[in-house]
Amino acid sequence: MQERGAEQRALFRRWPAGVSVVVAEVDGRRAALTVSSLVSLSLEPPLVGVSISLQASLHELLRNADEWAVSMLAGDQDALAQHFARSVPPIALWNGIAVREDDPRLLDGAAGWLVARTLAEHPTGDHTFFVGEIVSIEEGRAPDSLTYVHRTYKPV
Repeated sequence: MQERGAEQRALFRRWPAGVSVVVAEVDGRRAALTVSSLVSLSLEPPLVGVSISLQASLHELLRNADEWAVSMLAGDQDALAQHFARSVPPIALWNGIAVREDDPRLLDGAAGWLVARTLAEHPTGDHTFFVGEIVSIEEGRAPDSLTYVHRTYKPV
């Protein structure tokens, strides 16, 4: 089984995926994680889904949050993607990170943003798949978006 997982990882590294940062906040505690698993699920009602590792610091916070936010990264935001992909101590996680004044869960300068309310959680092996109903959505002004392919962030 381990070999199949390595094969799966290798194959999907060749498949370009959009890069987002998912943020949840509960009782003043805010966590974020870079993901490439964000998907649009339905237009009516407006639903999105995201897969989060059980080991991620965001996982339990997301389970307890009423809402969660997503910043779909712009092509020049690879440093943000790398920052939120690493295990950064909570006290340093937001140091120097530009966020929107109207909602500090949203990263400034992104290609787009959405806020969702969790409707369902589905156990999926070593992850949980969260289904969220979109509460708000907004396009940014970035000319391109960030993707992840071949272990590298690339603008498209």
